[in-house]
Formats: sequence, structure tokens, C-alpha cells
Amino acid sequence: QVQLVESGGGLVQPGGSLRLSCAASGITFSAYGMGWYRQAPGKQRELVATITSGGGSTNYADSVKGRFTISRDNAKNTVYLQMNSLKPEDTAVYFCTAKHRSSVRWDYWGQGTQVTVSS
Repeated sequence: QVQLVESGGGLVQPGGSLRLSCAASGITFSAYGMGWYRQAPGKQRELVATITSGGGSTNYADSVKGRFTISRDNAKNTVYLQMNSLKPEDTAVYFCTAKHRSSVRWDYWGQGTQVTVSS
């Protein structure tokens, strides 16, 4: 049974930081590219960041470049999203997702963790 379990969300003031974690089980983690998406109320789910299976390449949405960093620890089967200089518009549910390197679409999704940026 595949599980992606996000943690680390919460309420933070504008300008603050949060670190999201996503622990994977039931998959050969090192064979999967990983990603973070987010969905704000009334909006479509959008891609935030991705990282390749070996961690050698990352990609970011323009709205988070320079503020967010995706990383992974294959020994711990975990992917992270470090979020700095948070803005109210970053408020959303953040989802972790996994794609096998042979897949053309995301294979698995987590349940999401709420991030709220507000004073």
C-alpha cells in the first residue's frame, strides 16, 4: 500500500517560514520523481516544485522561485519543501505527489497539509 503523508503545515505570519515534509512508503522512493502542488480555495491545483528521482534537478513555479526550496533524502524516503518569505497568497493546501521515472503522469498523491499565511 502506497502512502504519501505530508506534515509541517500550519499558521504563519507574512514573511515567516515553514518546512513541509512528505514521508513515502510502499514505493521504491529513489525511483520516483517527487513534487509539491497547492490548491487555494476556489482555484485550480497548481504545481509548486518538482525534483527528480536522484535529486539532481529541480523546477519551480515562477511565483515561488527564490523563496521555496525542494529537496529530498532518499535514505529517509522523504521529500521536503522549505518555504521562506511567505506571503498571504501562498495560503493553500499543499499536496505531495510521486511519479515513477517511467511514468508520464503523477502516480500517487498525499492527502495534503494546510498552510495559512496571515497576520
